[in-house]
Amino acid sequence: MQQSLAFLLRWVVVGLALAFIVLVLRGQGVAPTSSTGTASARVDSYADAVALAAPAVVNIYATKLVAEPQVPPGLAAQIMGMSPAGRPRHRLEQSLGSAVIVTEDGYMLTNHHVIRAAVEIQAVLWDGRIASAEIVGSDPDTDLAVLKIDGSNLTTVGFAPADSVRIGDVVLAIGNPFGIGQTVTMGIVSATGRSRLNLSTYESFIQTDAAINTGNSGGALIDVEGRLIGINTANLARNIGAEGIGFAIPYSIASRVLDDIVRQGFVTRGWLGAEFDERELRSTLSGEVRPALIVVTVNASGPASQAGLQRGDLVLRLAGEDVVSVAQARELESAQEPGERVRVEGLRGGIPFSVEVVLQQRPRL
Repeated sequence: MQQSLAFLLRWVVVGLALAFIVLVLRGQGVAPTSSTGTASARVDSYADAVALAAPAVVNIYATKLVAEPQVPPGLAAQIMGMSPAGRPRHRLEQSLGSAVIVTEDGYMLTNHHVIRAAVEIQAVLWDGRIASAEIVGSDPDTDLAVLKIDGSNLTTVGFAPADSVRIGDVVLAIGNPFGIGQTVTMGIVSATGRSRLNLSTYESFIQTDAAINTGNSGGALIDVEGRLIGINTANLARNIGAEGIGFAIPYSIASRVLDDIVRQGFVTRGWLGAEFDERELRSTLSGEVRPALIVVTVNASGPASQAGLQRGDLVLRLAGEDVVSVAQARELESAQEPGERVRVEGLRGGIPFSVEVVLQQRPRL
């Protein structure tokens, strides 16, 4: 009996000792194993990620020619130095922004609004060098532009896979806010696929709470491995009560714009020549509700008009897919090549219809 009790006590002591060792190791920061079997070690610094990406982010100073408002002729206007009607006067204005070097020979991505109407663009590189930048092409529909500086073996940024961005991921925004110099801010991915923000024609933004201020536009949004996931573009203003709501254009969109502009100077996009709004369609038989798009405008000389599409038509399918949102319809439309035939199916006055539309190149703004 005493031997059995001694044996039991011995194993109790061993068990307590093992438990103590586990607690000590956990307190020293040994990473627990997650449900996926991988270690989830605590990260105390993102300096390595910044070191990889920051040298590829440049500060942009764009000098723009801005027209001053015209005023009626008169002595007061002349005294104040204002231009009389019919004789517009211009002034030079400098705007701030950022850009990301994406090729070793100097191609850079930035925002269209950063360089719009610019007559001169200066790029300040990571090491302090100043280079003159030329506009290769611009795409107002996505608010993206491609710049070029002379150089070779320039430091570029790596790219994250398109499907790697998840809500909750830690991200870092790199740019030149208010012209104070390159700055890094941290946040998380708050949402993906954000649209209906009226920031550009084609919207599928990454939303983040990483601080994006004036001058950050055109800069890099990177992951914790230093890979580019988006081009910072805008935030919601604090004067409307917004806090920590910024947006970046996914690199999956920017890369297509980059490729097209470098190759031909503009972006190839299919165009229907119709604008839509979202509606809900209720079945009279089952009572089920399904999304649909209603045609609100038809360009008189566009492909949709030539195919017979009319204002008020309800569109249910486009290019073989059910359509549920304006953003999805625009994506399907733009993904097709000009000259391709796409089928539009829907209801007109409750009667099913189907037309074939030959897409054109989307007109440039």
